[in-house]
Formats: sequence, C-alpha cells, structure tokens
Amino acid sequence: MDAGPTLVENEEDASQSALEAVNRLYCVIGLGNPGLRYENTPHNIGFRIVDEVARRHRIRLSTPEGMSTTGTGQVFGRQVLLVKPHTFMNNIGFAVGSLLRSRRLGPRDLIVVHDELDLQWTGLKIRKKGSAAGHNGVRSVIAAVGTTFFTRVRVGIRPNHELDDPAIYVLAPWEREMKNELDEVIGYAADAVEFIVAEGALKAMAKFNRRARGILEEEE
Repeated sequence: MDAGPTLVENEEDASQSALEAVNRLYCVIGLGNPGLRYENTPHNIGFRIVDEVARRHRIRLSTPEGMSTTGTGQVFGRQVLLVKPHTFMNNIGFAVGSLLRSRRLGPRDLIVVHDELDLQWTGLKIRKKGSAAGHNGVRSVIAAVGTTFFTRVRVGIRPNHELDDPAIYVLAPWEREMKNELDEVIGYAADAVEFIVAEGALKAMAKFNRRARGILEEEE
C-alpha cells in the first residue's frame, strides 16, 4: 500500500516551489492607450498602476522592447518585468504576444492590470482566469496568448450614475469626484500587484478583493 509522500519529499517539493518563485520572472502588463490624449482617462488606469509599482521599487520604465516600453527590477525579492504596450487597446494583444515570445514567457507568468467598467469605482477584483467581460484589451490579450488562464487585476471604474455612452466615458478625463480618490485607488491596486508577486494570486484574492464602498452585493 502506497503510504504517500514522506515528510522529506514534502519539504523538498516546498523548497523547489520556493526556488521557482524566486527565479521566476513576473510579467506585469498595464493596459491602456498610448499618447497624452488618453493619459488621464479611466481606460488608462492600468498604465498608472504600473507606473506606481515602478516608482515604489525604483524601476526605470524606459526600455523600448518590441511594441512596448519595459523596465526590469525586483519587487520584494522577486524578478519583475513591468510593461506598457504602445499599441492601442483593441490591438494590445499584438504587443503582449510579441513580448512573451521574445522573452520566452507564458500565460502563467502574466499579471494583467486593467480598468473594469463592470465593477463600481473603488472596487477591485483579482482573478486567475475568466472571460474578457466586454473589455477589448483583455479580449485582445486572450486571443494573443490562446487562453483565459492568466492573472488579472480588475480595477473598478464605473461611476455611481448612469452612462449615456460607456465608450465615450472610458476615454474622457476623470470626473472630479473620482479624481479626488484616484491616488488611493492606484495605491491599493499597486499593493495588490506587489502581493501577487510576493505571495501568489490566491492569497492576494483573499486579501485584496473588495466591493466598492457602499456596495453590499458582490460585483462581477
């Protein structure tokens, strides 16, 4: 009768997993549109969060690499590649796919940070898989990598009023009330990215997934 793994084997497996985590390169990609016109819009909050992670850990986001600007450094002892693609949102998968191929990385190495209109403002949800949920940038990434199994940090941008045209809203400047809370939301999302790199997505989901302030029901 098989007695199962021994204590020594379990310890060896744990040590191997820890070593793989230290040696792994985490590819953190912010989604957004290039150019000053879109810099301060809800659709570009992914860029702002990657910028914040870079600022905290003194990573220079200045290296041209394919269709992206990248920066390499460490976040809490883990190797990270921070990425801001140059392609527009609908075609952002071309930049992501090209970078992954050149770096010999796979979907398991991805952490995609993006705005989410299906989530209320100040809400955040980390997921390890799932559909694009109507987000054209995520849809483009899924098409490029060929799977929905990659970690994403979804940052809620839906205001607490009806939208006449969501497509116009996401590309318009931040509303004044939301702009006042923007630094807080970016900081919280950057905390979540750091924790994913340091401790893994599952632990980060338990710690950082939150409903928007004032929302009692779970958001999808």
